Amino acid sequence: MRIRKQEIGNRNIVGQKVEARRKEINMKQRDLLTQLQIKGIDINASGLSKIEGQLRSVNDYELKALSDVLGISVNELLGIEK
Repeated sequence: MRIRKQEIGNRNIVGQKVEARRKEINMKQRDLLTQLQIKGIDINASGLSKIEGQLRSVNDYELKALSDVLGISVNELLGIEK
């Protein structure tokens, strides 16, 4: 597992939750990328890494797809509910 070299950014509020949930369900980034691409989300490894590091904004359709793939509600990703 690689250690993040950059500090956490402030471009989104879901990135850390995406990363935590992905790790919680033992999913590798490449597996998440594959599932997102199946759902029509065109994103590469760098883009996902930037989302998780809060260095890239997340579009609404990406948020919905992340929610579906990770099995967590959009509200949970947004920190609205636990």
